[in-house]
Amino acid sequence: MRRLRAPARLEILALIVLLTTFVAAPTPGDIGGCGQPAQELDPRTFFASKDYIDCQRCQECSLAFTSCTRACDPKSAIQEKFPDNCYPLVHDGEVCLRALYNASCSDYLRYMDDSSPDTPSECNFCPPK
Repeated sequence: MRRLRAPARLEILALIVLLTTFVAAPTPGDIGGCGQPAQELDPRTFFASKDYIDCQRCQECSLAFTSCTRACDPKSAIQEKFPDNCYPLVHDGEVCLRALYNASCSDYLRYMDDSSPDTPSECNFCPPK
Protein backbone atom coordinates (compact mmCIF):
# COMPACT_ATOMS: atom_id res chain seq x y z
CA MET A 1 0.00 0.00 0.00
CA ARG A 2 1.21 3.45 -0.94
CA ARG A 3 1.45 6.31 1.55
CA LEU A 4 0.29 9.80 0.64
CA ARG A 5 2.85 12.53 1.03
CA ALA A 6 2.12 15.62 3.10
CA PRO A 7 1.38 18.77 1.08
CA ALA A 8 4.32 21.10 0.64
CA ARG A 9 4.24 24.62 2.09
CA LEU A 10 4.03 26.09 -1.41
CA GLU A 11 0.97 23.98 -2.18
CA ILE A 12 -0.74 25.10 1.05
CA LEU A 13 0.07 28.74 0.30
CA ALA A 14 -1.32 28.40 -3.25
CA LEU A 15 -4.54 26.89 -1.87
CA ILE A 16 -4.92 29.74 0.64
CA VAL A 17 -4.45 32.36 -2.10
CA LEU A 18 -6.94 30.57 -4.37
CA LEU A 19 -9.58 30.28 -1.63
CA THR A 20 -9.10 33.88 -0.53
CA THR A 21 -9.56 35.10 -4.10
CA PHE A 22 -12.87 33.31 -4.62
CA VAL A 23 -14.37 33.26 -1.13
CA ALA A 24 -13.51 36.77 0.14
CA ALA A 25 -14.47 38.70 -3.00
CA PRO A 26 -17.89 40.39 -3.04
CA THR A 27 -20.49 38.72 -5.19
CA PRO A 28 -22.34 40.67 -7.89
CA GLY A 29 -25.15 42.59 -6.25
CA ASP A 30 -23.37 42.97 -2.92
CA ILE A 31 -22.54 46.47 -1.82
CA GLY A 32 -19.28 47.25 -3.53
CA GLY A 33 -19.69 44.31 -5.88
CA CYS A 34 -19.89 46.73 -8.81
CA GLY A 35 -16.97 48.82 -7.63
CA GLN A 36 -19.34 51.44 -6.21
CA PRO A 37 -19.19 52.33 -2.51
CA ALA A 38 -22.41 52.32 -0.52
CA GLN A 39 -23.65 55.91 -0.53
CA GLU A 40 -27.08 57.20 0.47
CA LEU A 41 -29.16 58.70 -2.31
CA ASP A 42 -29.65 62.46 -2.03
CA PRO A 43 -33.42 63.05 -2.25
CA ARG A 44 -33.22 66.52 -3.86
CA THR A 45 -30.87 65.33 -6.59
CA PHE A 46 -32.92 62.20 -7.21
CA PHE A 47 -36.32 63.93 -7.35
CA ALA A 48 -34.99 66.75 -9.55
CA SER A 49 -33.60 64.14 -11.97
CA LYS A 50 -36.84 62.16 -11.84
CA ASP A 51 -38.91 65.28 -12.58
CA TYR A 52 -36.68 66.03 -15.56
CA ILE A 53 -37.13 62.52 -16.98
CA ASP A 54 -40.88 62.56 -16.21
CA CYS A 55 -41.25 65.86 -18.07
CA GLN A 56 -39.29 64.62 -21.09
CA ARG A 57 -41.28 61.38 -21.26
CA CYS A 58 -44.63 63.19 -20.85
CA GLN A 59 -43.75 65.38 -23.81
CA GLU A 60 -42.45 62.46 -25.93
CA CYS A 61 -45.57 60.41 -25.20
CA SER A 62 -48.00 63.37 -25.45
CA LEU A 63 -49.35 62.81 -21.94
CA ALA A 64 -51.51 65.50 -20.35
CA PHE A 65 -51.73 64.69 -16.65
CA THR A 66 -51.46 67.09 -13.74
CA SER A 67 -48.39 65.14 -12.65
CA CYS A 68 -46.80 65.91 -16.04
CA THR A 69 -47.55 69.62 -15.64
CA ARG A 70 -45.98 69.59 -12.18
CA ALA A 71 -42.88 67.70 -13.39
CA CYS A 72 -42.37 70.25 -16.17
CA ASP A 73 -42.93 73.32 -14.00
CA PRO A 74 -39.55 74.81 -12.97
CA LYS A 75 -41.28 76.65 -10.09
CA SER A 76 -42.69 73.43 -8.68
CA ALA A 77 -41.24 72.39 -5.31
CA ILE A 78 -38.86 69.45 -5.44
CA GLN A 79 -39.52 66.68 -2.95
CA GLU A 80 -36.86 66.93 -0.27
CA LYS A 81 -37.03 63.64 1.59
CA PHE A 82 -37.87 59.98 1.27
CA PRO A 83 -40.51 58.38 3.51
CA ASP A 84 -39.51 57.74 7.13
CA ASN A 85 -37.15 54.78 7.60
CA CYS A 86 -36.37 54.73 3.87
CA TYR A 87 -32.69 55.00 2.95
CA PRO A 88 -32.09 54.09 -0.70
CA LEU A 89 -28.57 54.04 -2.12
CA VAL A 90 -27.22 55.95 -5.11
CA HIS A 91 -27.21 52.72 -7.12
CA ASP A 92 -30.94 52.26 -6.40
CA GLY A 93 -31.64 55.74 -7.76
CA GLU A 94 -29.57 55.09 -10.88
CA VAL A 95 -31.48 51.87 -11.58
CA CYS A 96 -34.82 53.64 -11.10
CA LEU A 97 -33.95 56.57 -13.38
CA ARG A 98 -32.66 54.19 -16.05
CA ALA A 99 -35.92 52.22 -15.89
CA LEU A 100 -37.97 55.41 -16.26
CA TYR A 101 -35.84 56.62 -19.15
CA ASN A 102 -36.29 53.30 -20.99
CA ALA A 103 -40.00 52.76 -20.19
CA SER A 104 -42.51 52.60 -23.01
CA CYS A 105 -45.21 55.24 -23.47
CA SER A 106 -47.87 52.75 -22.32
CA ASP A 107 -45.85 52.19 -19.11
CA TYR A 108 -45.48 55.94 -18.62
CA LEU A 109 -49.21 56.37 -19.06
CA ARG A 110 -49.64 54.20 -15.95
CA TYR A 111 -46.77 55.87 -14.03
CA MET A 112 -48.13 59.40 -14.47
CA ASP A 113 -51.85 58.63 -14.06
CA ASP A 114 -53.30 61.24 -11.67
CA SER A 115 -55.87 58.96 -10.04
CA SER A 116 -53.88 55.75 -9.40
CA PRO A 117 -50.27 55.89 -10.59
CA ASP A 118 -48.14 52.76 -10.73
CA THR A 119 -44.56 52.71 -9.53
CA PRO A 120 -41.97 50.73 -11.47
CA SER A 121 -40.53 47.97 -9.29
CA GLU A 122 -37.06 49.50 -9.77
CA CYS A 123 -38.32 52.70 -8.09
CA ASN A 124 -40.14 51.08 -5.18
CA PHE A 125 -37.28 51.67 -2.72
CA CYS A 126 -39.23 51.28 0.49
CA PRO A 127 -42.49 49.41 -0.08
CA PRO A 128 -45.05 49.57 2.75
CA LYS A 129 -44.96 46.55 5.04
